[in-house]
Amino acid sequence: MTDKRQGTLYLCATPIGNLNDITGRVVDTLQEVDIIAAEDTRNSIKLLNHFGIKTPMTSYHEYNRYDKAAELINKLREGKDIALITDAGTPGISDPGEVFVRMCYDAGIRVTSLPGACALITALTLSGLKTKRFCFEAFLPYEKKERREILTELAAETRTIIIYEAPHHLKKTLKDLKDSLGNRKMALCRELTKQFEEVLHFTVDEAVNYYSVNEPRGEYVLCIEGKSRQEIRQEEHESWQELSIEEHMKLYENKGLDRKECMKQVAKDRGISKREVYDALIDKD
Repeated sequence: MTDKRQGTLYLCATPIGNLNDITGRVVDTLQEVDIIAAEDTRNSIKLLNHFGIKTPMTSYHEYNRYDKAAELINKLREGKDIALITDAGTPGISDPGEVFVRMCYDAGIRVTSLPGACALITALTLSGLKTKRFCFEAFLPYEKKERREILTELAAETRTIIIYEAPHHLKKTLKDLKDSLGNRKMALCRELTKQFEEVLHFTVDEAVNYYSVNEPRGEYVLCIEGKSRQEIRQEEHESWQELSIEEHMKLYENKGLDRKECMKQVAKDRGISKREVYDALIDKD
């Protein structure tokens, strides 16, 4: 690395399974930086040994993310270059790296990212579901209220949904998805890039039934299809039918639309003419 007043934080993507998925740029950077900050040094030492990397390593994880980031920022200010790696994949995605990055920007430290393996993108491309629009939820929260709120939000999501899950929580998560999202198409991706990589294409109901007799193994990435716009329109149509035309008008009036525009929207929602809306309101008056 060239001499400079301040160091740079390098976000280095590491393999999610197959060690050959690491880039030459990441290997070179890990060899050249002054320090490697690793989520789990016991896990990362195997990777470093495989590539003959002797750079000093320190731990940076969920439980020391603020204090250790402050310590490492001081070293960056002294001109040390630091590489951040996670157990597998891209740092900052569903791990404490996002805290370190934010603190570096606040401190005026340069940050750059070296792209590579990322489990959510790998799974999405294998899922067979729509890839143009997707949302990533990482691990669902375990706290009941927060979990319920997230699942309620996801129930109305039209984009492909991506969730990480550990094997010992998979059955519960599948049941919660069934209760909240209904019977959608999904892909369960496990052991990605490894020898026994597997992608199972199921409906949510089929997945629940499958894992009622088969024990989950390995880390999972779940890809679930979003709700169709047609289904949303149908649900909205059904809810509008429960309202009187006057109540329906008030929904749009409360949004600040003028009366003429409200009548137009109500007619469109209910599949009737503006004249029918007008007549109903006149009769009500």
